[in-house]
This record gives sequence, C-alpha cells and structure tokens, in this order.
Amino acid sequence: MKKVVATAKTIDDAVQKALLELGVPREKASVRVLEEPSRGLFGLIGAKDAKVEVEFHFDPVAQGHDFLQDVLSNMKVNAKVETRSTEEGMLFDIQGTNLGIIIGRRGQTLDSLQYLVNVVANRHAVKHVRITLDAENYRLRRKETLEQLADRVAKKALSTKRDVRLEPMSAAERKVIHAFLQKRADVVTFSEGDEPNRYIVIGPKEASR
Repeated sequence: MKKVVATAKTIDDAVQKALLELGVPREKASVRVLEEPSRGLFGLIGAKDAKVEVEFHFDPVAQGHDFLQDVLSNMKVNAKVETRSTEEGMLFDIQGTNLGIIIGRRGQTLDSLQYLVNVVANRHAVKHVRITLDAENYRLRRKETLEQLADRVAKKALSTKRDVRLEPMSAAERKVIHAFLQKRADVVTFSEGDEPNRYIVIGPKEASR
C-alpha cells in the first residue's frame, strides 16, 4: 500500500493531486479527509486548504493477471487467464488453443513469463505472492516426464553401480527430480555445475560417499 497526503483549495482538487502523484485511478484508492477547507475571514484571512490522505490498495494478483493478459494480447495469442489458489500461492492457468508459443522449448518461455509476472505483481506488494504460470497442463505433464526419467536413470545407476549425469535443467525441474528420489534408500541425488548449466547427478547410495 502507498499513501500520499495532498493539499489544495478543495477536497476534490486535493484528491486529484494525490491520485496524480500515485499514478492510479480513483477506484483503486481510498480517501481520508484530514482537514476541511475554510474560507477564513472575508475569504482571505485564516483561509485553509483542504488536506487529504489518499491510499493506494495494491492487489498483486490483479496486477499480475492484467500484465499477463496484456502480454498475451501483444503476442496475438487468443487466450484467457484463470486464477486460483494453491498450497504454494496462486496459479495463473492460461487457457486457449495452440499455446506452444507460450510454453516454448521445455517450458523456457513459460518460465520467463512467470518470472516477469512475479516481478510486476510483487513490486509494490506488502506481502510477497508466489505466482505459477501453466498452459495446456504443461507443468503436470512435465513433472510426470521428469519423474519417469528419474526412475529410469536411478535404475541405470544401480545396475551399472556408477553415477549418471543428466542434462542441464532449471532449478524448478531439478527440484522435481530431487523430491521424487529423496525417499529412496538405494540412490542419492545432488547437483553440480553453474547456472544455467547446472545438472543433477544420480548415483547408487554408498556408505563411502
């Protein structure tokens, strides 16, 4: 939330002055009159300006939603964005057809958009809101693919009794694999390398490690 105190000859003028400074429309702000204007003696002596406090109520979810919808429109993508709460924060579900351009190779475009939406949504937020973007149920499908990969590579590591290195992945994808295999007592996972080429190593769990 942001507050601005402004003075002017009338309450309306003071409010408009504050709104202009905040850069927000009237419907997104609340007004508290601190001092009423007075004409004073003969309209001159002791005259007082109106004084108001205008507060901008920032809604990070609405801000992020509007930003994403504008980006989609500028990309000529005919889609709508539905929002819903999750255990981790908010999910922005992009619904439409032919959303491959939004997802990109291995979700890279979707991840980039998600980063931008979070930056815009939280720049004035009092409490940080974690926003996840999805399109065509990509996140779930990718999670299932990564878990299947982790299972196959774990079996390979055990059969060969050697560490197996996966290709570089994003932090979010590495987290999926670590989480999937962490309950297994026969394999161990760890990450190596520097971003953006950081990768996971899966190997047999040995006491000598």
